[in-house]
Amino acid sequence: MAKAGKGRDLSGKERSAILMVALGNEIAANIYKQLDDATIEIVTLEIANLRKVTPEMRLDVLKEAQEMLLAREYMARGGVDYARDILERALGPERAQSLLSRITASLQVRPFDFMRHTDPQQLLGFIQSEHPQTIALILSYLEPEQAAQVIGGLAASLQAEVAKRIARMDRITPEVLREVERVLERKLSTVMGQDFTLAGGIDAIVNIINNADRATERNIMEHLEENDPELAEEIKRRLFVFEDIIKMDDRSLQRVLREVEMKELGLALKGATEELRSKFFRNMSKRAAEMLKEDMDYMGPVRVRDVEESQQKVVNVVRALEDTGEIIISRGGEEELVV
Repeated sequence: MAKAGKGRDLSGKERSAILMVALGNEIAANIYKQLDDATIEIVTLEIANLRKVTPEMRLDVLKEAQEMLLAREYMARGGVDYARDILERALGPERAQSLLSRITASLQVRPFDFMRHTDPQQLLGFIQSEHPQTIALILSYLEPEQAAQVIGGLAASLQAEVAKRIARMDRITPEVLREVERVLERKLSTVMGQDFTLAGGIDAIVNIINNADRATERNIMEHLEENDPELAEEIKRRLFVFEDIIKMDDRSLQRVLREVEMKELGLALKGATEELRSKFFRNMSKRAAEMLKEDMDYMGPVRVRDVEESQQKVVNVVRALEDTGEIIISRGGEEELVV
């Protein structure tokens, strides 16, 4: 059973339970809507186990919650140093450090947060003269859509170099991040709460390229195919996956279907969602769809590897048709067209 005591001596679960009770049913219900099932279960159980909650405890928990919200707001405005300065003035160094430590441990604030609110064109002008490794580090932390616009504005040779560095990036220490932030003249406002933070990688550059225009993608891929064929192939495999076909317009899909063998398609669809299967069937004649369904039923259980190979063959057809301009896959900032 949760014990009554001073707010500072309570566990995090107990503080959460008391806070929910203190806020009242209506506000608590709205907060519940934002929580995952596991957290709801934990908080509800703690509320049920609460015994006597004194007015002093309730006031202490509410005050602490207010301080935490203020600390988060100060961090969002100007970073940890700004928040620390204000909180130390208001609450003293010890209390300020306690609040900031708990927030940085839970928020996992991403580096270069300031830049994510900067116009891509302004950001391009700001970083394009930086070293390719610095640009790669910054872009790997931005939202893919914003990073795609920035990388699209870089010089052609620099695009490929930055893409390669993002893909090859693995882990980076907070010290290096802070040094880069200092070099960028106090425009960045974040601090790391972990010993090492993941940065970049294949997924990062794939997300960026997927949101870039076709010309940017083609330029990057051509340079990588020439200088790093293995990396280029890895990126190419991830750029457009079978599941992405659900986003294609019907006319484009019908064009793809004319190039795909029904045997391969049936095997590929064995591992597809019902929604994706329905999309394929809708774009086939009624008789062809029925025959394909019968073939799929007749196959019985199939190996996952065979399904993935067939799906990749369909994806290869999509990308080949896109390369020749017969279909156009919608990308970031482009209208969807079919030629």
